[in-house]
Amino acid sequence: MARVCDLTGKKTISGNNVSHSNRKTRRKFYPNLQVKRFYIPEEDRWVTLKVATTTMKTINKKGISAYLKELRQAGKTINI
Repeated sequence: MARVCDLTGKKTISGNNVSHSNRKTRRKFYPNLQVKRFYIPEEDRWVTLKVATTTMKTINKKGISAYLKELRQAGKTINI
C-alpha cells in the first residue's frame, strides 16, 4: 500500500540525516497519513479516504464538498 494522500497526492520524499559530526546518510520523510471516513451530503454516502493531516485540516475549514469541487476545477481526477 503506497504512502500517498488520496486527495492531494502528497507522498514520501527523501533527504539526509545529518549527524553532529555533519555526516550525511539518506533517509525518508513520510507524510502523516490517516484513514478517515467523510460524509458527502450531496451524494448521500460515506467515503473512506487515506489523507494527510494537513488535508484534513483544510477539509475541516472549507468542507468536504467545497474541497472536492476545488480539486475537480483544478483538473485533478478523484477516484472515490
